[in-house]
Amino acid sequence: MNAPSEPPIVIDGLVFYGDGDAEPLRSGGVTAANITVAPYLEGMTSAFDAMAAWLAAVDRPEAGWRLVLRADDIPAARAEGKTGLIMGWQNMLAIESRLERIRAFHAMGLRVAQLTYNEANLIADGCGEERGAGLTDFGRKVVREMNRVGVAIDLSHCSEATVQQAASLSDKPVLLTHANAKAVHQRVRNKTDASIRAVAGTGGVIGVSIHGFLNWSGDPGQPPSLENFVRHVRYIADLVGVEHIGIGTDFACVQDPSKVEAILDLSRNYPGPAGVFINAFGNRLADRYPKETPTPRQFPHILRALEQAGFSREEIAGIAGGNFLRAFAQIWH
Repeated sequence: MNAPSEPPIVIDGLVFYGDGDAEPLRSGGVTAANITVAPYLEGMTSAFDAMAAWLAAVDRPEAGWRLVLRADDIPAARAEGKTGLIMGWQNMLAIESRLERIRAFHAMGLRVAQLTYNEANLIADGCGEERGAGLTDFGRKVVREMNRVGVAIDLSHCSEATVQQAASLSDKPVLLTHANAKAVHQRVRNKTDASIRAVAGTGGVIGVSIHGFLNWSGDPGQPPSLENFVRHVRYIADLVGVEHIGIGTDFACVQDPSKVEAILDLSRNYPGPAGVFINAFGNRLADRYPKETPTPRQFPHILRALEQAGFSREEIAGIAGGNFLRAFAQIWH
């Protein structure tokens, strides 16, 4: 009889907030996660202080984290029985106009950074900007510096022009850590076929999401579901290949959901990406996800849905984390 195969490495491409306790991710079998470690709409001091607090949390043995600085740290975290912390940002306001700060924050542990949130910043336009512009001249310098230093470029909330221009300019894989296909669901935050192809063309990965802002038809009678998540996976696999797909849940990793109420309220500022969903389903954290997966503890249900949809064991291993791991190994150096 063959010995049971080792479970795949599982990487969550985006966890939008964490309270410092790894238990929800560990209980869900998640090997490592890109956790947003700085406020979305604040500057350098806030980012520095938040990252310093996370570094202190990693140093507490009972917290169960291993800081991920290289791709090899992810399987090492599993071998140690810990959860890999990939420190990420969802906006680059903290660098202001200072290119050298990218290297400084990399030294603190930053490994993934989204060029901008829904709005424009000094680097690029986000998906909420009506004009739909792309990279600024400074933004082009930022892309090159992130490549040089070894910070993964996340384009999830960026405009279509920003996605395609950054992908064209980058000499390393670029990522959509949490974004779905606009062809399946016409949500503001989802991406066109052209942008998905551009990301895949760099060797990058699209973290397909279960989150309702992305995984929803717009019908108030049809809440987000794992079935719809699988539709996005299948569509993107047919478009660019399963080797370019990961999972980016956009979960929060918290013991007390009330800790994220300020971030949930922030969503109301974005009527296109978020407000229509909130009007349909309310603003409770658990209601943003399929009923089977309200927290990271239920992550195995996501993989089970892929298995039930007919994806092979090898394909699921890639989607679960292998594809992100490959891209990280190319980006981080």
